[in-house]
Amino acid sequence: MPTKTDLTNTQNSEDFYIVVDVETSGPTPEKYALLSIGACTISEPRQTLYIELQPDVEGVLDEAMQINKFSLDDLRKSGLPPREALAQFSDWIYGVLPEKQKAVFTAFNAPFDWMFVNHYFFKYLGQNPFGHKALDIKAYYMGVYGVSWSDTSHNKVSAKLTHNHQLPHHALKDAIMEADLFEVILAESLKKGRKENNHERTDR
Repeated sequence: MPTKTDLTNTQNSEDFYIVVDVETSGPTPEKYALLSIGACTISEPRQTLYIELQPDVEGVLDEAMQINKFSLDDLRKSGLPPREALAQFSDWIYGVLPEKQKAVFTAFNAPFDWMFVNHYFFKYLGQNPFGHKALDIKAYYMGVYGVSWSDTSHNKVSAKLTHNHQLPHHALKDAIMEADLFEVILAESLKKGRKENNHERTDR
């Protein structure tokens, strides 16, 4: 795992990484509902958020529901209304965000999680606290370790870096596991960057 010094160096930049994971009732936000959001910081002590939402659309993909183990009927009773949930998420982001830093949406397979979070922020709040950018841990791993796209599955990456193979498909637990992976990848990236800078100084 990366050292505290490594993590401190990353958070001294303008970037403040927040790892996000979601569970949904299907593959697209137009037809399927966002059911839960998990988020955590990568800095220690790690700060976390977990929210379950009332479904706002009726589309259901059986495969998705078998994975997330949710009941839409139960969420209609116990989940937060989406507008309230997204407002709570937004308040949490600004609450953990240090002064003069920008929140960076970070996720494992970010295109999927970003698609839902961005859609819901604009649908209910009219803006996204993360702006219009997202960092994909899979793609970042591919670049840092020089592997092929087929080698970026969660099972393969976790087996190499943290040995946590199985995602529980609980949004917060998944986000924390993905933050663990990202910390290791980020530390490796910083180490390589320092080596390259040292070589440049030596060559001058």
